[in-house]
Amino acid sequence: MLKSLQEIVGERVSSSLAERCCYSSDASQVSGYPDFVVRPANTGEVSRIMMLCNERDVPVVARGAGSGLAGGASPVSGGVVLDMSGMDRILEMDLENLQVIVEPGVVAEKLNWALEPHGFFFPPDPGSSSFCTIGGMISYNSSGMRSVKYGTTRSYVLDLEVVLADGRVIHTGSRNLKSAAGYDLTRLFVGSEGTLGIITRAGLKVAPLPKERRLVFASFESAEAAGQAVIAVFSQGITPSACEILDRTTLKVLRLVDPKLALPDDGDVILFEVDGSRDSTAEAAEQIEKVCRPMAITIRQASGREMEPIWAARRLVGAAISRLDPKKTRIYMGEDVGVPIKQIPALIKRVQQITASVGIPAMKYGHIGDGNLHVALFIDVNDPDQWDRLRTAADRIHRAALSLGGTVSSEHGIGLARAEYMAEQVGKESLNVMRAIKKSLDPRGILNPGKMGL
Repeated sequence: MLKSLQEIVGERVSSSLAERCCYSSDASQVSGYPDFVVRPANTGEVSRIMMLCNERDVPVVARGAGSGLAGGASPVSGGVVLDMSGMDRILEMDLENLQVIVEPGVVAEKLNWALEPHGFFFPPDPGSSSFCTIGGMISYNSSGMRSVKYGTTRSYVLDLEVVLADGRVIHTGSRNLKSAAGYDLTRLFVGSEGTLGIITRAGLKVAPLPKERRLVFASFESAEAAGQAVIAVFSQGITPSACEILDRTTLKVLRLVDPKLALPDDGDVILFEVDGSRDSTAEAAEQIEKVCRPMAITIRQASGREMEPIWAARRLVGAAISRLDPKKTRIYMGEDVGVPIKQIPALIKRVQQITASVGIPAMKYGHIGDGNLHVALFIDVNDPDQWDRLRTAADRIHRAALSLGGTVSSEHGIGLARAEYMAEQVGKESLNVMRAIKKSLDPRGILNPGKMGL
C-alpha cells in the first residue's frame, strides 16, 4: 500500500508513528491512528488515491486544519488521512459575477484578506477563521457570528468539484447564482462531513462589504433576561449582523485576556452588531437601544476602533477559559446545542440547572441570535470523577436541547462525538434515507467510516 501511494504522490506520504500521531485526532476527545498520511497536490492525485483505496477497502478520512470539535477528522478505523491543506490556492476571483473559485485548503481569513481590497467578503465567520479551511467549513456547514443575518456556509456554495469513493470526479453545480436543474447535489455534499466524497474545488458566492458597522452592548440581571431581550429585538423586525451572549463567567475571562476592554462591569451581556449604510446602521442601533433599555442594567454603543478589540477577545474566549483556573482544561463536549429562538431563555435555564446539579463550572456564550449556545465545561483532567460528571452534564445538555425542539449541533457537526443522538434528532426513517444515500455513493463504506450515525 505504501509503495502504491508513493507512486501517486512521491514523498508526500508517510507511515511514521510520529506523523500518524499528529493526525490521530481533531480538537475533540475522539481519536484513532491512521496507517498513512497523504498530502495530495491536485484533483488527479486525489482521484487515483480514491481508486486505490476503493479497490483495497482502505478507509479514507479527509482533513483540513484539524480544528473540528466532533471527531469528524479522526481516523477511528485507520486507513488513509488525506491532508488537503496543501491544496490552498485561490484559483479565480470572478467578482463581476460575485464569486470566487478556491481549493479546499484555503484558510477562511486569508480568503477575506484577498477579497477586502476589492470591497467584498466571504460572510461565514467561525471563531476559528484564522486557521480553519474552506473545505472543512463546507463539510460541516460552518457558520459563526454573522450567520444571524448572512446565513451559514451552505448559502454561499454554488458549485463543488468532488472526487467520489471510486475515484470518479463530478461537479455538483454551476456558476449561476440560482438554478432549478435537478437534484441539489451541492447541498447534499455541504455538511456531509466527508462521508460522501472528497471536495477538491469550490465555487463560492461573495458579498459586498458593508459601509458601516456599529455595536450595541447591553447588560442584564440574568442570562434568561438577556435571552428575552433578544426575542424582543427580533420581534420588532430588527436583524443584527451578529448577536452574541456573554455570561458573567465569560466576561471575567475576557477581562483577563484584555483588562482594557470597554465591557460592562456586571450582568450577562448581549452584543448586537448592525451593519449597512451609515443611516440604516445608525437607525438600527438606536432601535435596539430603545427596545433593550427598559430591560437592561446598562446599555451603550461603540463603533470603529472600539469594536475590534471586543470581537478579537470574543474569538479567543473558548481557549482563554483556562485563565480562570490553570489547573482546569476546557473540554469540548455538550458545547454546540441550539434551539428555536423563543426557547433560548428555557435552554439557558436548563443548562444552568444541569451544570449546578453536577458541580461542573460552565461558561455560556455563543450566537444567541440564531439560537446557538456554546457551553464551555472545564475540569481537572486528572480527576476521573470530574470526567464522569462532565459526561453526565454533556449528555443532559444534548437531551435538553432535543426536548426543546432543538439540535445537538448548530455548527460544529456530528462526527462521532454526537452520533448517538442522530436517530433521536432526525428520526429513524430519515436516518435510513441518509444511510441509503451513503451506500449509493460509497458502497464499500470507505469514506470517513463510523461517523454521523451512518
